Amino acid sequence: MKSAVEQLSTYKSVHLNPTNIKTHFVGVPLIIWSAFVMLNTIPISFLKLDDPTLVLNVAGVFAIGVLIYYARLHLKLAVGLALFILPVLYTSYLVSQMEPAWLIAVSVFVIGWVFQLIGHKYENAKPAFVDDLNQLLIGPFFLMAELYFMLGLEKGLDKTITPLAITKRRAIEASKKSA
Repeated sequence: MKSAVEQLSTYKSVHLNPTNIKTHFVGVPLIIWSAFVMLNTIPISFLKLDDPTLVLNVAGVFAIGVLIYYARLHLKLAVGLALFILPVLYTSYLVSQMEPAWLIAVSVFVIGWVFQLIGHKYENAKPAFVDDLNQLLIGPFFLMAELYFMLGLEKGLDKTITPLAITKRRAIEASKKSA
């Protein structure tokens, strides 16, 4: 498994423009929330719970799995992501119970991606997941890291990944020129 430093520096290498980062602070949460609405509509039928207030579905299982992955990468960032994901799970579950849940989810999903694509126009770089699908999971992790950095937390991590990201970006730019 690639380290948090490696994953974050790769992601940041195509997310250095402040406007792009701002659009991601809107787009990524919208995409995550809409995906969780869709995942909440898929029950796990092989396991029945006696308590009707407890619902087991793909969204909950996915959230647990992703949070374990984030915790293995960086425990402190995973705590922030857990605090983010809990209200996402709850609100997306509520919306998943509505009749137009899929229409709402798809609409919000598209809006989220519009923000992402606008940001990448400012960045003048393709999204990180184009070369590595795992980077789809790193987007929220990156934004949590950026939030921590803005709050003055994890300064050492910031000082480590930013120069690496700049070096990686220069390599990307050089390969564009030589192609």
